[in-house]
Amino acid sequence: MAEGQATVSTYHSTRGGKEQLQSKQAIRRGLAPDGGLYVSDGLDALTIDPADVAGLDYKGTAKLVLSGLLSDYTSPELDSCLDAAYGEQWSDPAITPLVDLGGNDFVLELFRGPTSAFKDVALQLLPRLMALAGDDGERIMVLTATSGDTGKAALAGFADAPGTGITVFYPQGKVSQIQRLQMVTQEGGNLQVCAVRGNFDDAQSAVKSIFADADLAHELDKKASTVLSSANSINVGRLAPQVVYYFRAYGSLMERGVIRPGDPVEFCVPTGNFGDVLAGYYAKMMGLPVARLTVASDRNRVLNDFLTTGVYDRNRPFYATTSPSMDILISSNLERMLYYMAGGDTELIASLMADLESKGRYQVPEALLTRIRGLFSCGWADEDQVGSAISDCWEDRGYLIDPHTACGYQVMTGQTDRDPAVPRVLLSTASPYKFPRVVCQSLGLETPDSDFDCMDILAESTNTRPPKALRTLENAPVRFQDCIDPGDMSDYVRHAVMQS
Repeated sequence: MAEGQATVSTYHSTRGGKEQLQSKQAIRRGLAPDGGLYVSDGLDALTIDPADVAGLDYKGTAKLVLSGLLSDYTSPELDSCLDAAYGEQWSDPAITPLVDLGGNDFVLELFRGPTSAFKDVALQLLPRLMALAGDDGERIMVLTATSGDTGKAALAGFADAPGTGITVFYPQGKVSQIQRLQMVTQEGGNLQVCAVRGNFDDAQSAVKSIFADADLAHELDKKASTVLSSANSINVGRLAPQVVYYFRAYGSLMERGVIRPGDPVEFCVPTGNFGDVLAGYYAKMMGLPVARLTVASDRNRVLNDFLTTGVYDRNRPFYATTSPSMDILISSNLERMLYYMAGGDTELIASLMADLESKGRYQVPEALLTRIRGLFSCGWADEDQVGSAISDCWEDRGYLIDPHTACGYQVMTGQTDRDPAVPRVLLSTASPYKFPRVVCQSLGLETPDSDFDCMDILAESTNTRPPKALRTLENAPVRFQDCIDPGDMSDYVRHAVMQS
């Protein structure tokens, strides 16, 4: 960031601005005491000139962006965190390489990290940021509910990290075989993994209730000198690093001569919890020329319906689809977007979230919906369309995608109102080898009982290679087999803290 340029100084809850925290405090807390998410009112002052991004590598781009968003981290602290987070554990030195699909369409590969999912971009950095945010003698227990990818990425990031423990909850039977094995085989002496009977929303809601339990917080502080924090994208320390790859994508397009500084770019983002696409909105507020953010959903299309009608309604059937990490009906990060689009109206946000809690639905004012739709578009894909998108992308573009990315591909290629002169960037959120059975089925390949056999067939048929960390899961010993009801999660966390 240029000398003298503004930085974000404090964060407060989306539901009220009385408590003002620096970024280290907000990262340590994770969730605000009133249930809101931490936001800052200074984003529009963090204007980054797009021309300044050209020629920077990933770490340089991250330093430029994060020095503004996380201003109480010193320059040496950020350098140390970035060096550790974006090193040899990545399969591509570009960290998030941009692939040209042709036709002015591009794919931003966010799955080159150690767990083959986009969550690595933030969760390789968050543990380093959190280690600098704790008080001396204080232990942090990280709680995470996962729909599939966050859990493993958080476990990999926090395993044996000094001064921290981590407990991950995932919905039983609603993650892929590979995703489950990634979690239950994780090595490390400071972690717990537990299945929850229910879906991701049940687990996420229970985690939020645990954070809001003042009596539990007091007990853990007094008996174990432990505070709770989150590795989900409700934590601003998860969200801020994701802003970086939007700027890096723009820089890559400039370096290739596709665009000049200031030219518009569109992004299409497959998302369930709204965090990945929210980072693109943050990038726009910080000066990136984002013409449109397209939200791609699977059959759990609560976001699509909201962006179409202005009514957010989670009172609907839950579908277990081939894109499990997007099988979400309560999109937590939407609250942050609403806060900014509503001009920082905390009373409105608190009212909307109260309606969601009590009625399972809310409706935004028409003027607010109009502002939202000025930037965000939407679409969705069912499982048949996802399968066709995987096949079409391979046959037409020679590029292999996973079912989540396929939701985005289906929506992006179906747009009829695009300007062909404006580049479109599709965010690819996971390696296709995390979902080899779905990908093989989509390509008309044999699908034996074992997902690992599916990996081998996929590799041979497409002349691609599975990530070693995924292929070797087949013989990794299972360490965790607990399964509980959502109502028992608080006691499970209490026990995990006391035993750590």
